[in-house]
Amino acid sequence: MSEIILNVEGVDPLQLYGENDIKLNLLRKAFPDVTFTSRGQNLKISGDKKLTQKAKSRFELMVRMLKEHKELSVQVVEDLMNGENPFESRISAHEGSTILYGREGKQIKAKTQNQRKLIRASEENDIVFAVGPAGTGKTYTAVALAVRALKNKQVRKIILTRPAVEAGESLGFLPGDLKEKIDPYLRPLYDALDDMIPAEKLNQFMTTRVIEIAPLAFMRGRTLDNAFIILDEAQNCSTMQIKMFLTRLGPSAQCIITGDLSQIDLPFHQKSGLKRAIDLLRDLEGIESVYLTAEDVVRHRLVKEIIKRYEKSDERMRRKQAAAEEEE
Repeated sequence: MSEIILNVEGVDPLQLYGENDIKLNLLRKAFPDVTFTSRGQNLKISGDKKLTQKAKSRFELMVRMLKEHKELSVQVVEDLMNGENPFESRISAHEGSTILYGREGKQIKAKTQNQRKLIRASEENDIVFAVGPAGTGKTYTAVALAVRALKNKQVRKIILTRPAVEAGESLGFLPGDLKEKIDPYLRPLYDALDDMIPAEKLNQFMTTRVIEIAPLAFMRGRTLDNAFIILDEAQNCSTMQIKMFLTRLGPSAQCIITGDLSQIDLPFHQKSGLKRAIDLLRDLEGIESVYLTAEDVVRHRLVKEIIKRYEKSDERMRRKQAAAEEEE
């Protein structure tokens, strides 16, 4: 039995432990056989010697993050509990994970290890597939990289596109003109840009087509060059649409293709072209795939658990279907 008492003077206990001890409880959940007792500026850790030392190390990382960055999000604590050490990663939270500074100086940065992988992949390749469930920051990180490239004059324009397919709805039955029909599908892209570029400058970029947001169908017949191009929601593209898009790229183009293979909204008889494209192009130099998981979710803490439940259910259904096929 080992007992360690740590002093946490110099940091705000509410910021460190979280409201209703939410962050401290994540530490307790990660080490169920260790007892954590908080009294004033001290935290007592009791239990098996090996486990208490490991828990002490994780807690000290929490304190260090808070002292150096003046903030400690629940997501960061979850990452720490999952074994990630942001001070040792190649692009750490302290050194280099900031992509750019957005509106009012807001720091736009990678929040998870796989988001940092996405940054590295984009810096080293012309085409990157970013695949993962909702809430993992695929689109947001991609848009941030595009805005950074524009600000650094690495490209002359940004092109953001999505297939206009959503939950089986038909554009023809939606109210309004073509722009009013299409804008709801493109809203997440507008939202990301709003975070990164002042409104007046963004309007100027949109008016002069330095930033262009358009449905995928509008890309047909064009050559996209000197541009950072993002194809979002690519799981809703057919094989022909993905091929059409990829063959639009000019010699100085850079591209990120994002998608979630668990949320395909195509009609039942249509297959998503995203998986085939990834499999077909995986060994081409200049193309890389980055896979994000439920551990990368940066939305509400329950979103991660919801995704995990669905993934387990889907896996059970796949096994059941495979067993039924074997019996036949």
